[in-house]
Amino acid sequence: MQLSLKRRVATSFIVANLVVLVMGFTVFYFLDSLNTQISSITVNSNTISHITDEVRISAVSILKMQKKILTTKPTPEDLKRLENLCEGFQSQLQRLDSFYSEVEAKKTISRLQGYVDSLKTIVGKTSLFYRDAEGLSTINELTDKILEAFSEFQDMQYFQNEQRDKQVKTIIGETRRNMLISLIITFLGTILLSLVVPGKIAMPFKKINDAVRELQDCNFDVSIYYDQDDEIGELARELNKMIMNMKKFEQLRTDRISVEHRKFDTLANMIKKNIMISNAKGELIYMNNPMYALLEMQSDDVINKVITDTMMPDSIVETYEIAIKRRSKIENAEITIPKRKKVLIAETGEYMFEETEEVFHGYANVIPIRAKESTLDYYMMIISKEVFV
Repeated sequence: MQLSLKRRVATSFIVANLVVLVMGFTVFYFLDSLNTQISSITVNSNTISHITDEVRISAVSILKMQKKILTTKPTPEDLKRLENLCEGFQSQLQRLDSFYSEVEAKKTISRLQGYVDSLKTIVGKTSLFYRDAEGLSTINELTDKILEAFSEFQDMQYFQNEQRDKQVKTIIGETRRNMLISLIITFLGTILLSLVVPGKIAMPFKKINDAVRELQDCNFDVSIYYDQDDEIGELARELNKMIMNMKKFEQLRTDRISVEHRKFDTLANMIKKNIMISNAKGELIYMNNPMYALLEMQSDDVINKVITDTMMPDSIVETYEIAIKRRSKIENAEITIPKRKKVLIAETGEYMFEETEEVFHGYANVIPIRAKESTLDYYMMIISKEVFV
């Protein structure tokens, strides 16, 4: 289906809007993806930090209670509190374990859970009421291991925080790169559209413009090829019809001029007088046969040449120049035509013409054929031996 010029422009506008919308949604997608990933990382990091703080508080509380048990005789309430702290510590470690996928972190958390479970078991022994030296030593050893394992876990967490920061920077860098690639693709697509679409619209007008310029130079052998069925196509077809009509008219005009020229040439040659015609620039455009014979010249020597650039006798040149300068009629100007003799110059090896005896003496009348503009005037000279009456 062929689109009209109006629809083509509208389609181009719609395509441009779609490109803008696609670009907008692409940027929104990347920004939303960036926000989602950073939000997920931030939420997980904050949750881990919160649970780690709880674990740290529980560890400190267990250490305080362990010190109290080691320095003073524990009461059932102290043991119960220590047991509750161990249970809470285990629950926090289980929650913390669910946020890690790294093997080393899971091993460390598993060791912490084992130490806390062992401490909880020892705390349940009744011998602690009598301050059994072996049990107290075990509690002290387990709390040291818990502290050591927790310190190791914190070191791992610091390392993971650094990795998290690098991950965030990587995500931001990838998003920036993807957005930059999208912008470059959109920019190149926009340039392509700006080159193709205006060209598709402007090319037919360029063809029409070129055809009109050819017509201005009177070249009617041109045509506008455009196969689209739209407003420009209709204009191109009408212009082609006009060019064909102008070509036919020009052919008819040329034929008419040729016929008239042949009529004029026939009439001019029937007259026994010598006739020549020039334009307002002094260029000779016609001479009849008696004139050629009188001057002993060929058409190539004079036709379409300025009269001053030919071997025309001076009297004829001067008479023509006066008539063209004054744009007026010249009557009975005296004309003398000498005989020309071809002579070889020995020094240069070239030929030149010498004027010898007089072969014709007569009179000339110059009749101006005026037009609306002086540059379009014509001047017809008639030469005869007798004075014109």
